Amino acid sequence: MSAALEELAKPVIIGRSSSHFTRITRIFAAEMRVDYSFRVVRDLMSPNPEDYGGNPALRIPSLQTPQGVWFGSLNVCRELWRRSNPRPRVVWPEELDKPLLANAQELVSQAMATEVTIIMEKVAGAGDSNAHQAKLRKGLLNMMAWLEENTRPALAALPPQRDLSYLEVSLFCLVKHLEFREVLPTASYAELNQFCQQFATRPSASETPFRFDT
Repeated sequence: MSAALEELAKPVIIGRSSSHFTRITRIFAAEMRVDYSFRVVRDLMSPNPEDYGGNPALRIPSLQTPQGVWFGSLNVCRELWRRSNPRPRVVWPEELDKPLLANAQELVSQAMATEVTIIMEKVAGAGDSNAHQAKLRKGLLNMMAWLEENTRPALAALPPQRDLSYLEVSLFCLVKHLEFREVLPTASYAELNQFCQQFATRPSASETPFRFDT
């Protein structure tokens, strides 16, 4: 296969280097050893679905493949896993059949979405003083307090015979993104920071730092 054809055959992650949802997919790509191209969404206020890989929700990330486009970080990660050979043992959200684990994944996902809303409202000039922003921040604080208290037992309850879990990757990206975007100070979250320090030793984490695309 020619170099041009090989490039066309590569999956393309569409997102931003400053996005925690995008970083989840890039960590998975590194863990799965799947080669990919990266297309930056320059304007998150764009109303054009094509800028987001055709996603009608106007959100990132997406994964463009010769077979079609996958919308959302979880869908993208599943497809990257299917493309890996050999396939690592990944624990997916539907396998979290205990309340502690299922609630941890739910609150990580909700906290990520809440953080995006806080950031986008500030970009739109909503300010910090309205009732909606106050509720968002209170909810985020509550979720982070729960995660701080429950992260250690939740991680201990994950299947020990695993290479990776979606919960661990998304939790790492959430905590580090809160620092990166200065949405919430995280120094007081000792358990979460200890987990992040351990996870950060993985090459997939060090290869995908948050940064603003230029």
